[in-house]
Amino acid sequence: MNYTFTKIQYNEDDRAQRYLDVFENLDTGQINLSYVNSTNHIVAWHKHKVQTDYWFCVKGSFKVGLAVPKEDGSYEVKWEYISDKNPRVLKIEPDVYHGYKALQPESIMLYYLTEKYDVEDEWKVLPGHFGENWETQSK
Repeated sequence: MNYTFTKIQYNEDDRAQRYLDVFENLDTGQINLSYVNSTNHIVAWHKHKVQTDYWFCVKGSFKVGLAVPKEDGSYEVKWEYISDKNPRVLKIEPDVYHGYKALQPESIMLYYLTEKYDVEDEWKVLPGHFGENWETQSK
């Protein structure tokens, strides 16, 4: 046979529905896809020591939080926005805490990880850890 099908790992929780390691035969890294049905959930914060993430918004929009390390060991929170109206790829390097919140229901994010998922390379803290406010600010 000149073709085959591979079953894709699927995970679902209160925050999103995810297809994980879509192309499992990649020598390194993995490609994932998250379908986020709600704008009420914050998926944050975590960082890696080895892995680099590449995020792309396929549909909808996301508010992305990036807690960037400073010289004194503290972190500065920066906000970025990715959407299907402004297509671009966000590269998140090791040691940067990151997370997101969908700004539209049914938003979809495609993300490439330079390493296969390794729980030993993930450090987590809860939303609010950096004193940040994930709510949309009135201007």
